[in-house]
Amino acid sequence: MADINRRAKGQQRGRALDEQAQAEVRSILGTDPLRRDLLIEYLHLIQDRFACISDAHCVALADALAISTTEVFEVATFYHHFDVVKDGKPRPPTITVRVCDSITCALFGASDLVESMRSALGPDIRVQPVPCVGRCAGAPVAVVGQNPIERASVELVKNAIKQQALHAPPTHHLDYEAYCADGGYALLGECHRQEREPVDVIEALKDSNLRGLGGAGFPAGAKWSILREQAGPRLIAVNIDEGEPGTFKDRVYLERDPHRFIEGMLVAAWAIAADACYIYIRDEYTACRVALLKEIEALQQDPPCKLPLIELRRGAGAYICGEESAMIESIEGKRGLPRLRPPYVAQVGLFGRPTLEHNMETLYWVRDIVQKGATWFSSFGRRERSGLRSFSVSGRVNKPGVHLAPAGISVRELIEEYCGGMLDGHEFYAYFPGGASGGMLPASLGDEPLDFDTLQPYGCFIGSAAVIILSKHDGARDAALNAMRFFEHESCGQCTPCRVGTAKAVTLMQLEQWDTSLLEELARAMEDASICGLGQAAPNPLRSAVKYFPQEFE
Repeated sequence: MADINRRAKGQQRGRALDEQAQAEVRSILGTDPLRRDLLIEYLHLIQDRFACISDAHCVALADALAISTTEVFEVATFYHHFDVVKDGKPRPPTITVRVCDSITCALFGASDLVESMRSALGPDIRVQPVPCVGRCAGAPVAVVGQNPIERASVELVKNAIKQQALHAPPTHHLDYEAYCADGGYALLGECHRQEREPVDVIEALKDSNLRGLGGAGFPAGAKWSILREQAGPRLIAVNIDEGEPGTFKDRVYLERDPHRFIEGMLVAAWAIAADACYIYIRDEYTACRVALLKEIEALQQDPPCKLPLIELRRGAGAYICGEESAMIESIEGKRGLPRLRPPYVAQVGLFGRPTLEHNMETLYWVRDIVQKGATWFSSFGRRERSGLRSFSVSGRVNKPGVHLAPAGISVRELIEEYCGGMLDGHEFYAYFPGGASGGMLPASLGDEPLDFDTLQPYGCFIGSAAVIILSKHDGARDAALNAMRFFEHESCGQCTPCRVGTAKAVTLMQLEQWDTSLLEELARAMEDASICGLGQAAPNPLRSAVKYFPQEFE
């Protein structure tokens, strides 16, 4: 019998190369030398040009990079923001309207908004429910193309489409010239003129008790010290992929003063002798990305000192890439799958080199702490806690937004002193202290200090300080289900406890009667056996709902 798998002599393996697609890809990629680690950037260029990525484009891109087509398909199909059209299927509509359906937007009617838009906009415009887009203070939020519309309505979206307002409006930030006029980059200059020593800057961070503000809370000064002990060359990776539902503080700081974090990053690069800095920003923050590109170019055109390599990388809609090792995989142009540890990224990180990974806001505070002194930062605080915290507050309050408050403040104080109280007709019922993964607490625990290590006794944590306020018009059970659906959607699928556990939990939580013993069994399996924090923290909201809101299950 003839071998049906045998190819004729000279026949190419896999899909044939389409000449038109090859010409289009070559035109998009330009004349710069091609790099494998820029695969995701190249996919973005194709997606931006054609509003989708065809299988022919994947084949052509693989050919251009001299890698397998399977490798390109694996990466392209991993990320939610790439529309991969295979086997000649119809391309998606040119305009897509994405409606956030995460916790806060759900409180303000996102589900009804989706249905209304589908009826009003017709089949030529795609309406997609999507996870949190980082604008929770303006819930409900719709994104028309790349243009975010807060407090969205069918009429506002229709007007945006009619006016072809498909791109995000520019930010009104402090630019390079204005930042320098306000004393910006003076600290960096002092460092490079050897007026300061790395050890002294690191000690200032340690004395201030600045901790990582992306969620994990690892002491920043200790992290810098660990990196200095590693053999060079070293790298820096900055995480601005804040996909945690309820979190938007990084976006707000970027929209106001992007150079403050850039200077902090460059001081860190000087202190640990890093050769290059990679900034990873979530794809939803289009205006911030455009502003960063402009401001980095301005800095490079007139630098205050010798600069390391700075590269800005664009996420593609994967919450898992907020996990440090998954982000590093994505920067390398791969699927964002968390790595097993050890080794840790401080030892073997980006491109196999020791890497200082930081949340953007952590670096944002470096200039003030070093210039004003560690005691300035640590002098803030309540209930024996020290420092400042940027709370992303959303939900049933009069003044949602980013509120800078002392560490250790209670949520009740945060609502009354910073958020203008509860909305009229709403009584404080429950809150998420740290986004979807941070668990949920009842109003009866509203006087507990909000800070690192204070909420663990209650099965919760502050994480990135995304505080979502629920009232008695809302249900903890519904909010927990919303959070679990988010985790199911965002699981990278690498490990079975998370992939299967979140899906099974959603199925069980949709039932009128919760099987709490089976849910707890699932929770233990996810917590104990998941590779990364997504699966480990996914059970927190469901456990909180069962423990603190038994009245909803009677």
